[in-house]
Amino acid sequence: MVKQKKESQNRPDNTAFTQQRLPAWQPMLSAGIVIPGFVLIGLVFIGIGVALLVTSQSITVLEIDYTGTNQTSPCFMCSNPDVKNCVCKVDFYIDSLFQGPVFFYYGLSNYFQNYRKYGVSKDDNQLSGDLSYFTSPSNSCAPYMYDSSNKPIVPCGSIANSMFNDTFTLFQYVNGSKTLVPFDGKGIAWWTDYNIKYRNPTVTPLKNAFNDTVKPIFWSKAAYDLDPSDPSNNGFTNQDFLVWMRRAALPNFRKLYRRIDQSTYANGLPPGNYSLEIAYSILTHYRFWEDFKDDAWRIDCHLPEGLWKYIKDIFIYSFMLYIFAYHFQYKPDNFIFLDVFFYCFRQPLLYTLFYTRRLMIL
Repeated sequence: MVKQKKESQNRPDNTAFTQQRLPAWQPMLSAGIVIPGFVLIGLVFIGIGVALLVTSQSITVLEIDYTGTNQTSPCFMCSNPDVKNCVCKVDFYIDSLFQGPVFFYYGLSNYFQNYRKYGVSKDDNQLSGDLSYFTSPSNSCAPYMYDSSNKPIVPCGSIANSMFNDTFTLFQYVNGSKTLVPFDGKGIAWWTDYNIKYRNPTVTPLKNAFNDTVKPIFWSKAAYDLDPSDPSNNGFTNQDFLVWMRRAALPNFRKLYRRIDQSTYANGLPPGNYSLEIAYSILTHYRFWEDFKDDAWRIDCHLPEGLWKYIKDIFIYSFMLYIFAYHFQYKPDNFIFLDVFFYCFRQPLLYTLFYTRRLMIL
């Protein structure tokens, strides 16, 4: 008697498709096929590259550095961290029409938004409008979870805390008088950011959702009051906040600040004299914290203004590194300290002694 094998319930049907018996064709590659193929593909991409190059060269760009490190700069006085609420004025001249639409960007050089610990320092649940995370922020926001009074910070984290907060006002000189050039700040962020990724709590008025919380340490306004002129542009869906929260991949970057209002300047910016008033307020240093066992060591990453001070700081922190490394006996779980140390010094040393700020009109 022949024993019959029981058929499995998960066995695929005995068809050409499920049993992979369909007719197939495998190309036989040879030099006569591969070389012309690569040449053809190369010519296509060369054509695309030439088209992009010609298009980019037709764009007019005006870039102004207003860092203020040079004593002749109109923003030199504002580079002093002891000066508060500083406003500087930059005058410039346009000799030909800036054809519309005209975009207004701010740019930062040597600013490392791609640093790993900086990039994870936020609470996605909080930024999606979950009120339970308003009172108990995520640990990833450390050290910007609570203020000195132990009140929760909303929004928490290093990214939000270091939000770019310089403001710009552009004027045109017409017949000896200053005329305001209106900015349009709607839709400068990604649509997915303010419709899907970031959301405000469903509380009316929005201010009540932030009860028993405090604003980020380096902010001058609370999140619910970022734009008094437009109630829909407040909270986590504020356009400037969303633009800053989308981190840059490289240390030199630019972010869209505004567009020139086309209802008034439909053809673009006409030639003439202009004046830009800058409320210069962004901070020039940031702090990074790490916990080691039961102790919390603080590292201040200052970007010094002079070479001698920079060399002196290197010697001081090198000595601190030696003492800490000896104390921790080079244990693997303490290597994170070396990462923080070299972040403070390696990148500024290789590039520049300070990060620069600039604005671009294109």
